[in-house]
Amino acid sequence: MEMRIYLLLILAFSQTLLVLAGRDFYSILGIPKSASLNQIKKAYRRLAKELHPDKNQDDPDASQKFQDLGAAYEVLSDPDKRKKYDTCGEECLKKDDMMNGADPFASFFGDFGFFGGGSNNQQETPKGANIVMDLYVTLEELYSGNFVEITRNKPVMKPARGTRKCNCRQEMVTRHLGPGRFQMMQQNVCDECPNVKLVNEERTLEIEIEPGMVDGQETKFVAEGEPHLDGDPGDLILRIQTHPHSVFERRGDDLYTNVTLSLQDALMGFTMEIDHLDGHKVEVSRDKITWPGARIRKKGQGMPNYDNNNLFGTLFITFDVDFPKTEFTEEEKEAIKKILNQSPNNKVYNGLRGF
Repeated sequence: MEMRIYLLLILAFSQTLLVLAGRDFYSILGIPKSASLNQIKKAYRRLAKELHPDKNQDDPDASQKFQDLGAAYEVLSDPDKRKKYDTCGEECLKKDDMMNGADPFASFFGDFGFFGGGSNNQQETPKGANIVMDLYVTLEELYSGNFVEITRNKPVMKPARGTRKCNCRQEMVTRHLGPGRFQMMQQNVCDECPNVKLVNEERTLEIEIEPGMVDGQETKFVAEGEPHLDGDPGDLILRIQTHPHSVFERRGDDLYTNVTLSLQDALMGFTMEIDHLDGHKVEVSRDKITWPGARIRKKGQGMPNYDNNNLFGTLFITFDVDFPKTEFTEEEKEAIKKILNQSPNNKVYNGLRGF
């Protein structure tokens, strides 16, 4: 009986410590405590899209889950906050005023690019022009994923001396022409605003190349485009483009490659390995004759699917045969004839029609 009471007290004490420690940020992000900064960023981006309240309107806890996710990223992405959190939990951060309550998507609209359109709210204020650029990435990056840093020289508005006319607009004004007579006309009306100047500032932006992304997919950096003196800056839009690869060609989620065999291997069979995009080996073997143009498929060895990285396409391998360039002696020719034991078959046909 005493042992049972003792165990209950230990359990209650453990639960009290857990409450005092606050939320388990590692569990919220679904990452181990040894996770790197890139792993933290990747987990946050994935969950932010999944848990956004707009996509989970039937879940009454959607907003709270989204706030928890933002708090977890705020702490674990900051080395000082993470160290403090690992030492004594969330309550210590609150006591030291280290929790800012940041917006979970704040990073997406700054140093991070966010795939998608963002808010659908109507913009009433003027907006600067968007900048659209191609971002060339390797097939290896599209297979495994990567974080890429780019440098942006951005014109930023700074205070300057004097004033300027701003918010200019057309308004209807009434002009009295005499007793009982008046005229309505449009007039350009402007406000007086503090003067500004544009100064170039260098910023480092970070974009995540997610596994399975396709050419033409866009990443938007909100307010990183051209400035507008009387409104908001435009957006910077980066469009994914793939560098040509020396070994593989991508078609959707499938990969294609070619292998040239010696005539000996084509006739007798072979075993070989192909280095894949992430370095793992793909074994290919045949114990039958391989003719020029023969193709084999390796399921699950293609590209990861963007929507579900657990699904992979197919790797198609097409074979060519390298025939010997040397001349054979009459004895060798006779020996080859005996081995192949083939009768002459010089059929002429229209290969384009598959005859």
